[in-house]
Amino acid sequence: MRILVTEDEPRILSFLARGLEAEGFAVDSAGDGAEALRRVEKAHYDLVVLDLLLPQVNGLTVLSELRRVQPELPVVILSARSDLGTKLRGFALGANDYVPKPFSLDELIARIRAHLRRGVPGDTNLVRVGRLTLDLARRRACLADLSADLSDREFRLLHYLALHPGEVVSRERLLAEVWGYHFDPGSNVVEVCIRRLRKKLGAEAPIETVRHAGYRLAEA
Repeated sequence: MRILVTEDEPRILSFLARGLEAEGFAVDSAGDGAEALRRVEKAHYDLVVLDLLLPQVNGLTVLSELRRVQPELPVVILSARSDLGTKLRGFALGANDYVPKPFSLDELIARIRAHLRRGVPGDTNLVRVGRLTLDLARRRACLADLSADLSDREFRLLHYLALHPGEVVSRERLLAEVWGYHFDPGSNVVEVCIRRLRKKLGAEAPIETVRHAGYRLAEA
């Protein structure tokens, strides 16, 4: 199993690398967010340990980009920022776990092993919500007997809703998480994308519009 540790403090980085290697893991390290993204682009990792207070590209931005390019990759945040707001933001962006500093190496390794076990036997490329199945590898959605190939943006929107089944997700939140904050709030790109998804998924599409609130992926 190969783990990428992203940490800008050399002593902590060295401590983590030695500890994980002693447990039999192959470890690569990155000292800043930009390096972490470059490494993930070039190599396969089974899990990422991610600090948030990173130079060049901050940890939350790295996490958001990781979720865009590799939605199934487990990410454990390891950070001195332990306030509730930051934790909730990390989980909302797709973190699998959040370990505050100072930390116990034994506990961190136990959490890492737990997340890696959840990746077996190899169906982590599938996300299921009710009758809807998302194939993360093929960027495809299956609903009952229908299979639809989706564009990158369509897939990212549907995947984000699938990560929050039954929850009303506002249009503004979708703009931020799927398109990026720089988009004009008056844009209708969300509505257009939802229409295309419903057309591709057919009459049984489980995407519900909640008036004046947003959209919800039905769990039934």
